[in-house]
Amino acid sequence: MITREAVRLWKNSNAFLQNVDMQYDDSFAVVGAKIGSTLRIRLPNDFTVTTGPALSVQDTAEQSTTLVLATQKHVDVAYSTADRTLSLDDYSRRVLAPMVNNLAGAVAVDIMSGSEGGICNWTANQDANNNILTPIQSTYLRSGAILDNNSAPIANRKIVNSPDTEASVVATLSGLLNPQSEISRQYTTGRMYDALGFIWMKDQTVITHTTGTLAQGSATVNGANQTGLNLTVNALAGSLNIGDVITIAGVHQVNRITKQSTGRLRQFVVTANVASGATTVPIYPAIVPAGPGGQQTQYQTVDVSPANGAAVNPVAGLAPSVSYTKNFSYAPEAVTLATADLEMPKNVHEAAREIFDGVSMRMVTDYFIGTDQLITRLDVLYGYLWIRPEWACIVADQVYS
Repeated sequence: MITREAVRLWKNSNAFLQNVDMQYDDSFAVVGAKIGSTLRIRLPNDFTVTTGPALSVQDTAEQSTTLVLATQKHVDVAYSTADRTLSLDDYSRRVLAPMVNNLAGAVAVDIMSGSEGGICNWTANQDANNNILTPIQSTYLRSGAILDNNSAPIANRKIVNSPDTEASVVATLSGLLNPQSEISRQYTTGRMYDALGFIWMKDQTVITHTTGTLAQGSATVNGANQTGLNLTVNALAGSLNIGDVITIAGVHQVNRITKQSTGRLRQFVVTANVASGATTVPIYPAIVPAGPGGQQTQYQTVDVSPANGAAVNPVAGLAPSVSYTKNFSYAPEAVTLATADLEMPKNVHEAAREIFDGVSMRMVTDYFIGTDQLITRLDVLYGYLWIRPEWACIVADQVYS
């Protein structure tokens, strides 16, 4: 009963975790999984369209990725035997809820940090000097358009804001074209709910990002016709941090369905720290241009490859070493959290394992005679992966002092 209550609390304790793709692998239900166990996940196929009666067969170039159950997190507490005489409700409120809340928060922080090298789309409300301001209605609508152009599912899209961003945005957007009942609920709760095509959430685990020292106009491409996940550049005159978003002059995003250029520079996220003077920048998504004569290609991401000497710049004219809050809009399928059954130990006071709504959690209690205490540990074994990070878009905000 206690373990079942713990896993129920988990699902209700963190807004972000409630709104990601959740998977449970029952193949470990008998013997239990260990750190390093892997799950293979297939990615959506992509095809091109042919005009006319002639057959133009293309291979099913199915792509897949691997999610590793790499992390075991747990909370360990000791309490007296008298505490176990409490009712389940009292025990849940006094002992269990704080354990689960902190455990869920730690997992959410982990997944949020993973967005640093994943989310490649970026938008913000900026002034004439490219300083980041509080997001406004058009900022969030723009993020939705970016998701559209990346073929993100339309249904069930979410926005997750930091508490500071939420406080500013609710005041700004509370009266915009909302039904009276929604405005009333925003006023009484201080929260947005369903607006501008998104379900809104706030979460204290939203991260703050600081860009590297690379300045505008200080980096160029070295070599034409590059493709793939690494960009060769002339020696950088500044650093790039993982999670920085960059653009390449003349390289435009394509609509993932039509393969036509959107006229907007393709944004790439830097997937690892790059030191000043380096000549290789790891990026996502991969540079996949059109074929000869502009022919559409499978998994195409850009209209053309970078030209030799093309400028490489931080996104949206950002200055070096800028800090901003990384709120984001997303489709839940952009990121997957998977859990699996941990092995059940023997010869302990109590042990239980429960699965609920895609989450497997184990609780083990043993008696410590020296202090007449029961020691309980609550464990979850999980892995996460930003499977389709292009189905998310950063909505940057200033950092509030």
